[in-house]
Amino acid sequence: MDQKTLAATIPCVLMRAGTSRGPFFLQEWLPSDIAERNRILVAAIGSIDSTQINGLGGGTSLTSKVAIVSPSTRSDCEVDYLFAQLSVTDQTVDTKPNCGNMLAGVAPFAIEQGLVHVQGETTTVKLHNVNTGARIDVTVRTPQGNVQYCGSSQDIKIDGVNESATPVLLTFTDAWGAVDATESEREAAIFPTGKRLEIIDGIECTCIVAGQTMVLMRASDIAREFPNARIQGNEPAAVLDAIPGLIPRLEKIRCVAGERMGLGDVSSSVIPKPVLISSGAAPTEIISRYFTPKKCHTSHAVTGAIGVATALAMPGTVASNHEPLIGEQEIRVLHPSGMIQIAAHIAPADATHPEPFLTRASVVRTVRKIMQGDFYL
Repeated sequence: MDQKTLAATIPCVLMRAGTSRGPFFLQEWLPSDIAERNRILVAAIGSIDSTQINGLGGGTSLTSKVAIVSPSTRSDCEVDYLFAQLSVTDQTVDTKPNCGNMLAGVAPFAIEQGLVHVQGETTTVKLHNVNTGARIDVTVRTPQGNVQYCGSSQDIKIDGVNESATPVLLTFTDAWGAVDATESEREAAIFPTGKRLEIIDGIECTCIVAGQTMVLMRASDIAREFPNARIQGNEPAAVLDAIPGLIPRLEKIRCVAGERMGLGDVSSSVIPKPVLISSGAAPTEIISRYFTPKKCHTSHAVTGAIGVATALAMPGTVASNHEPLIGEQEIRVLHPSGMIQIAAHIAPADATHPEPFLTRASVVRTVRKIMQGDFYL
C-alpha cells in the first residue's frame, strides 16, 4: 500500500455476521505496521469516543469488531482470519480473543474477494483462526457461482437477529486440541490451570479454553453474594448489568482467573470472558449469561457457546451435573435473546482418553452483506 493510498481511502466491506457487525478487510489493504494498522481500525470503528459517531461502530461491543482476512499460512487451510475487538470507551485494539459470529462472514467475504474458488451449490472454506490457532470449516451456499445471503428456501432465523437469511454452517474441528492428542495434552489445552475446578475468592470456577477463553461460574454461587438481587441466571442482560457491584465482582474473579491461566495481567484485556451458568430443563440444555467482559452480552458469542457446551459435556466442571453425554448430541445454550443450538459429537472414554471428549461441534449462523466501498481515512 503506497502512502498516497494510505492517506486517502482503503476498501472495506461492512457485514452483519451472526449477532455481530463490523468491517471486513483484506490484510493487504491495511498497513503492515501494527501500530499504524490499529490506528486505522480505531478510526474505522470510530472509537475516538463512546458514541462511535465518527465511524462504523454502534456504541456496543457487538458492533466494535473487525475481521482481517488473508491467504492462509497453513497448508491445511485456505484462509487466515484475524479478529480484532475494539473498545467502546477508549482507543484499544485487542487481538487476543476471537469471535465466532464474525467468523461466519469470513467465508463469504473470502469467496467474493477471490481467495477461494466456488465449488458448486455449496462451498466449504477451511479457515485458520489466527487468534487461537484453531481450524474451522465454514460452508456457505453458492448457487450459480455466487454467495447467497438470502432468498433461499432454506432461509432461517437465528435468535438475536430479526430477519431470516441463508444458513452458514460453522464446524469446529480442533477447538479442544488434536483428536489424536494424549489425555494430558488435551487436558492442558482445555484447562490451562491444570484443574477442572478452581476456587477463586470463595467461588467455584472452571477456567476453560475451548472455542473461547472463559471463566465459568454458577449463577447460584454468585447469587448468594447478592441476596437482594435474587439472581437466577436467566435474567435479561440489562438487569444483570444494573445490579450494583456485580460487574466489579466478576471482574475481580476474571483477573485472578487470567493470572492462573497464564495470561498475566488481564485488566486491560477482554479475555478471559466471565460467564454465569445455570442448569437447563434437560441434560443437554444449559442457561448462559456471557459477559464481554464488563457488560452482559445481549445474545451470546458463538465461540463462547462452544466453550459452554464443552464444559457441559465434560465431567468435573461447574457446568456438568449429570451422566456423561455420549455420541451425537444437540446441545442448547440458552441466552438472553433465545438459544444457540450446537450439533456435537462426544466420543466415549477409551484407552487414550479416560474421560469422554468432544471431537466436533457445528453451529448455524446467518450473514448479511450491508455495504461495500471505500473507507475514508
